[in-house]
Amino acid sequence: MALEQDRLLVTTDKGSLPRRGDSHFGLLVVRPKQPNREPIHRRVMSAVAQFPPHTWPGLAVVMRDAVQSRWRAAENGSPHPGRKRLT
Repeated sequence: MALEQDRLLVTTDKGSLPRRGDSHFGLLVVRPKQPNREPIHRRVMSAVAQFPPHTWPGLAVVMRDAVQSRWRAAENGSPHPGRKRLT
């Protein structure tokens, strides 16, 4: 549904990551240690503030408590990994 509507997909399901190299309009996976409303909301808002809307197509981001991983789908379909520690 998110793909059909050109929308960012926000999920807590890490099972979505194997498809990060496929064509999509953005994938945000939130993985806090204590998965309840407040930490999930905080990480989603942080990611949305960090990446402008025009950068999301083809971008996959995993937000954890202290680490963020991101991949950009390459033109040949293979993802480019990146990781940084959050402050």
